[in-house]
Amino acid sequence: VKQEGLRFVEQELQNITVPDLHGKEGPFHYNISQVKVTDLQLAFSDLHFQPQQHLVFNINNASISLRFRRQLLYWFFYDIGSVNASADGVHIHTVLQLAKDGTGRLKISNVTCNASIAMMRAGFSGTLRKVYEFLSTFIVSGMRFLLNQQICPSLEHASLVLLNSLLDTVPVRNYVDEHIGIDYSLLRDPAVSADTLDLDFKGMFFPRTREDQELENNAVEPVIKETERMVYVAFSEYFFDSAMHAYYQAGVLAIELQGEKVPKDLEVLLRATFFGTIFMLSPSVDAPLRLVLQVSSPPRCVIKPTGISISVSAFLNISLLPPDRPDVQLSSMAVEIKLSAKVFLQGKALRVQLDLRRYGLRRVPPRSPALLSPQLFSLQVPLKTLLQLTIMPIINERTKKGVQIPLPEGMDFTNEVVTNHAGFLTVGADLHFSKGLREVIEKYRPASTAPAPANSSSWPTEPSTDTHPL
Repeated sequence: VKQEGLRFVEQELQNITVPDLHGKEGPFHYNISQVKVTDLQLAFSDLHFQPQQHLVFNINNASISLRFRRQLLYWFFYDIGSVNASADGVHIHTVLQLAKDGTGRLKISNVTCNASIAMMRAGFSGTLRKVYEFLSTFIVSGMRFLLNQQICPSLEHASLVLLNSLLDTVPVRNYVDEHIGIDYSLLRDPAVSADTLDLDFKGMFFPRTREDQELENNAVEPVIKETERMVYVAFSEYFFDSAMHAYYQAGVLAIELQGEKVPKDLEVLLRATFFGTIFMLSPSVDAPLRLVLQVSSPPRCVIKPTGISISVSAFLNISLLPPDRPDVQLSSMAVEIKLSAKVFLQGKALRVQLDLRRYGLRRVPPRSPALLSPQLFSLQVPLKTLLQLTIMPIINERTKKGVQIPLPEGMDFTNEVVTNHAGFLTVGADLHFSKGLREVIEKYRPASTAPAPANSSSWPTEPSTDTHPL
């Protein structure tokens, strides 16, 4: 992060636009224009955290090499050429204040900047070199003043406009799919210590039909103690519970199998089990079967150091579908399912792989014809097979996409490690810049923030006749 930040600052300083300098001393009229930074030496630079909400950037004893166009008019003599100059002993102290904005996004809310240049030097040559040496005090002092005046505004613009445009790429409130979305807004301003930047995200899912819904958070507050990775993201049970609650309210926690999608072995067993009911209720004995597994309440997640489990309560409704006649319900059974979950990070996506740990059946009279205990017992194994081989692959396919962790564009995770704790889990990773800050900022740069052209001069614009470095 420090390397990318310093590279970005160096690029900003290289693009400093210095206005023209012109004046008159006795019979001499001079003009300095087209000032460009040709080289930067930022050997003594640093980027660090400063409690309570600040990021500090320091440059000490840096040097800035410049090249500019000179023009001199002395009576009837006119001289034009280019000059190399250097600003030495450059000191810059910049403090960025980090805060939560009105949308809950991390932003740079204020910039404090101080800059100074210890010494400015310029080398003149050519026919009127002695004249320039006479004027050098005025020219160099003016150049030093103008350059010093441009450093802080450039860095303030880079922070408040350009870096904030990078932070705009961090998702705050996004749709996960056609059913639910997630709110990643910050709950409070960031907390900065000497070593860490702590951000407290809301991390709550919501159904898209009720986007203003709030779900009370009663989960354990995560405490991050690990330090081996650059970044740690903690997810409490609330994060997963709100996702399942949102899907439940969206009415999509149901799986339906009918006709050929019902495994053949299970279909034969179900027809044998409910033969009497089918024979009595429907003349269409060969009508297709339909199985609907419908979640009856929001599933709950429990995170322990030993693993993650999800408890699901559902109804399994079994029906016959005679042609041109109403459906015939054969049975409705309450199903208690316990799933184990494995959480992993792939790219920026947090994904969950679910496996069936155990399940149980019980009768639900008098909503449907009751099953006898022997019949219920005979269905245990085939229904478990149905859950493992048919239902679980469908669920895992639905969760395959995962949910994005809020990171700016161009940043990715590497060396990921997931650790379970009591009531929450942490995902630790190192940061990798797949794109430079400049590349992402240029992609999203507003048209109004493009660098302004250097001030044009009213003097003649002939090409320089002095092509040698001076």
